[in-house]
Amino acid sequence: MKVMIRMDIGYNAQVKKFKALSDETRLQIVEMLAGGELCACKIQEKFDITQPTLSYHMKILTDCGLVTGRREGAWMRYTLNKSGFESVCGFAGNICQSIDAAK
Repeated sequence: MKVMIRMDIGYNAQVKKFKALSDETRLQIVEMLAGGELCACKIQEKFDITQPTLSYHMKILTDCGLVTGRREGAWMRYTLNKSGFESVCGFAGNICQSIDAAK
């Protein structure tokens, strides 16, 4: 089965996603969100970081399309954006298939 990425996404969008995932804190946040939607306060507690620091990390994750956020009263709630991760997986999958085909 050949995995295809959408050609209209381009390299720039992929670069932003991979850069977002290259930070240990953001990678841990993504792992936390894999369990479902979380309030920013719960994420902040896990890392013992300030609100501005959390906002910085969440902005990077939301701007590249890996995470979506929604306001609920005074709090932001975050969830993973499945299509953002499908894009990353498709891109990486195509590379793996190319490696296999070259053998």
